[in-house]
Amino acid sequence: MKWTFPYSSRRMPVLARRMVATGQPLAAQAGLEMLRAGGNAVDAAIATAAALTVVEPTANGLGSDAFAIVWDGTTLHGLNASGRSPASATVDRLGDATKVPSLGWQAVTVPGAISAWVELSKRFGSLPFERLLEPAIEYAARGYPVSPQCASGWDRAVERYRDFEAWRKTFARSGAAPRAGEIVSLPDHAATLKAIAESRGASFYRGALAKAIAAASNEAGGWISLDDLGTHEPIWVEPWRVEHSGAQLCELPPNGQGVAALEALGILSRFDLSTLDRDCPDLLHLEIESMKAAFADARARIADPALGLDRAKELIDPRFLDQRAGEIDSSRAREWGPGELKPGGTVYLCAADDSGMMVSYIQSNYEGFGSGVVVPGTGISLQNRGACFSMEAGHPNRYGPSKRPYQTIIPGFLMRGDEPLAAFGVMGGFMQPQGHLQVAVRLLDQDLNPQAALDGPRFQVMDDGSVAVEPGFTAETLQELERRGHRIDRRSEKSVVFGGGQIVWRGEGGTWIGASDSRRDGQAVGS
Repeated sequence: MKWTFPYSSRRMPVLARRMVATGQPLAAQAGLEMLRAGGNAVDAAIATAAALTVVEPTANGLGSDAFAIVWDGTTLHGLNASGRSPASATVDRLGDATKVPSLGWQAVTVPGAISAWVELSKRFGSLPFERLLEPAIEYAARGYPVSPQCASGWDRAVERYRDFEAWRKTFARSGAAPRAGEIVSLPDHAATLKAIAESRGASFYRGALAKAIAAASNEAGGWISLDDLGTHEPIWVEPWRVEHSGAQLCELPPNGQGVAALEALGILSRFDLSTLDRDCPDLLHLEIESMKAAFADARARIADPALGLDRAKELIDPRFLDQRAGEIDSSRAREWGPGELKPGGTVYLCAADDSGMMVSYIQSNYEGFGSGVVVPGTGISLQNRGACFSMEAGHPNRYGPSKRPYQTIIPGFLMRGDEPLAAFGVMGGFMQPQGHLQVAVRLLDQDLNPQAALDGPRFQVMDDGSVAVEPGFTAETLQELERRGHRIDRRSEKSVVFGGGQIVWRGEGGTWIGASDSRRDGQAVGS
């Protein structure tokens, strides 16, 4: 590992025997408090996740979904805590709509984040569940200062959600968003967290909180029922892997888009990157083309895992990766459609403890505060994951009853053989697999330390096929990419549009190396 910093940075890596890294300092402190109290990495992750619902409501909340990867010291475990659409949901009920709305009850699927906290605590936690939520409850009840990035997102949200009365009463009581540094309290949120803590989540899915959610849905013409909430269960899954540069990138199987990161890195592994300079045109061209191919394939195949995973798993079949790599023209950009195997949007955190346990965890509303729906008197803001369904006839991700939609949120993990290397993630909608690809290459191929790997400039393949780029790439490099046919969109500054990452890397002798993206408000903390 190189302890040099080729990119401008506002932060240094943090080295400690116990570590938490996330996008909000107060949330990181909540996790560190659990580690100092004798808790393990899972306890720290849950406390951090709960605190994030309070201190960064602009990206997640009690009505979010969540995914996690846990290294327990011997085995890698995956948890899918995303929720399903209502049992009564049908395309016909959406009338003439050409896509699922992103606002209102029709965008809401059963929220799974609370079930993730409960399930992780039950299987791996060491501290009492109620203890884990204490910092979050204190922040919500006594108030906390709003961070600069959060204040900016909050301000943008006021206009988007102005027609949602319960949202305004909860998050814009004065008619405006709070300013950076302003103290905000969320008393309804605090009361709901207490109910969740005391019932170990049962109230949210089968008790008083569930009844409040179902009643609000029914009153507003929504389709979420008490039965939809009561039948929700998170599922344990085995992470999928691809080999690259002597290590393995590990991602959760669909309905998340982690397979897009796996496919892109798998394609890239078919090329000799050791001869390529950091951020040179040849490397960027291969990364961009690999990512474009992976997105084309993933969007055609990712759907509810209950429908089967064989089609999605083909995307990391070595024969398919060879095929897709062979379709890349090293001298020209191309348009990519879905391929077929031929015969013959989010908060992220990671944590680690002195026993060797590691957690990679992500939870999200999808778009900002989500659907705009807030259950009156509870502080529960509901995600809008239903907007990720397709309306295309015959598509496996087509909107329908009791289905898990395509999910953008993906926790990442790196292994080397049977040993854990790093828990990491880059939150930010469809930027996430692209961030995983670029950070993994910088860590594994360029041997950068975790902070330098996060500090580097990023590209993002956009929906229209153009490539947005941050400052930091040379003018000559961008001109060469344009000569090869890439439509380059030069952005004026580094920003959260290009994701916000966190890394906990396993060092030598029981030391963890933590890094936090300077594009976010967060930090890595340790003890």
